[in-house]
Amino acid sequence: MSSTAGGYARRSQWTTAERRSAHRKAALRLPTVGIDIGGTKIAAGLVDGEGRIVEQLRTETPDRSKSPKVVEDVITELVLELADRHDVHAVGIGAAGFVDADRARVLFAPHLSWRNEPLQAALSERLRLPVVVENDANAAAWAEWRFGAGAGEDHLVMVNLGTGIGGAIVRDGRLERGRWGTAGEFGHMTVVPGGLRCPCGNRGCWEQYSSGNALVREARELAAAESPVAQPLLDRVGGDVAAITGPLVTEAARAGDAVAVELLQEIGTWLGLGIANLAAALDPGRFVIGGGVSAAGELLIGPAREAFRRNLTGRGFRPEAEIVLAQLGNEAGMVGAADLARQVARRFRTVKRARVERANRRAHRAW
Repeated sequence: MSSTAGGYARRSQWTTAERRSAHRKAALRLPTVGIDIGGTKIAAGLVDGEGRIVEQLRTETPDRSKSPKVVEDVITELVLELADRHDVHAVGIGAAGFVDADRARVLFAPHLSWRNEPLQAALSERLRLPVVVENDANAAAWAEWRFGAGAGEDHLVMVNLGTGIGGAIVRDGRLERGRWGTAGEFGHMTVVPGGLRCPCGNRGCWEQYSSGNALVREARELAAAESPVAQPLLDRVGGDVAAITGPLVTEAARAGDAVAVELLQEIGTWLGLGIANLAAALDPGRFVIGGGVSAAGELLIGPAREAFRRNLTGRGFRPEAEIVLAQLGNEAGMVGAADLARQVARRFRTVKRARVERANRRAHRAW
């Protein structure tokens, strides 16, 4: 008997439980596509069951003045291009904005023209595949919990420091989305009543003091005031204040620029204060810090840990959560969206298989 025939004979003798177990294990490895939609780019990647990106495509994000269909066209083209070369079982969309609790509609996206947009239904119809829509911070947190810095911790909070602050909560193996799907908007907690105006309309939001925008604002204000301490930063940009960016400040700090180090310390201190507030409310075992500003590493995280310990409620009489840097970088949202879609693909595949088995049993009885 050939090895193939022998394998078939062995499989034919499996119990129902063994067949279901093998099916679940195969479903865990289903390749799915993750889409990460940012303000400037849309990235699409085929991701395997271990969180590895097999192939990745990128294109520019259409201007937010354009219709939702234009963005759907771009997403569809990217998925179909990957599907031409790979067996795709589901698609996960990580979108910057409010996503409803059913993960079907984008209620609001600041960088796109989506307003209560039924994105899941539109893309499912066009792609003929299961589609999951998720907030981008939720997708990134899920990826870090499954494959990165959050692995092994079932009470996790992720804080993403980019232009603003995004966040997400994973508890007991589930994303906490809130009643309306908009949990995790930590950046808009008020930390300074009557403080700096935030684009959200309020004053004193956390992200006005600890984010990429806050870092750049402080650096440019020093430079514009012609402060002598800011001269090394100005030298780096040829005197052009507007050319000072967050990555440039981080680079200067790594090179030993005293004012750049001080600016990152201030951002880190505000970060630690906000995290202490989150610990009082959520009591996680670990905070994972991601986003572009986290590239500063210990220059940011060191001051954050110190401020966290100073401001933690019940300090000295309670366990302290870990504060660690994210591991998956810019690909976290894509990987997380794909992995969340894999769960839907597994359910879809299980339901489809159950229907086939029922049909086979009916046909066998009729025969």
